[in-house]
Amino acid sequence: MAVNVSAVQFRQEGFPALIRSVLLETGLQPQFLELELTESLLLSNADVMFAVLHELKDMGLKLALDDFGTGYSSLSYLRQFPVSKLKIDQSFIRDIAVNPDDAAITGAIISMARDLNLKVIAEGLRMRRNFPFCGPISVANFKATFLANR
Repeated sequence: MAVNVSAVQFRQEGFPALIRSVLLETGLQPQFLELELTESLLLSNADVMFAVLHELKDMGLKLALDDFGTGYSSLSYLRQFPVSKLKIDQSFIRDIAVNPDDAAITGAIISMARDLNLKVIAEGLRMRRNFPFCGPISVANFKATFLANR
């Protein structure tokens, strides 16, 4: 289960304890919960975020970097933050078949993520013609909007 987390929620004091409580209350195993966080959220106060992220990761949660490429994209943080997935923002995917810049950026993100052993999600993939431009992403990793819109 993936859950988008807002900046307000994430910065809430005791956020990891709240997540721990919800897991206990629902019986959900931590490895089945993925928290989606935006780049701008993580970079807003990196030192504090770093500690919270590691606490959440140590609980067994999965962490995804949502809307990748639209924020500050400080690539050095990809080495430091314990994320396991990048979600390429739909603004790069939408016109990938007709915009060579979007294709180049998407290809670079996919290649970089693979080299860093990160999973990749292509958000906003709604048109069959865009599939070939997403290269090595497996079909299972496309966000369900493609299937939902067909």
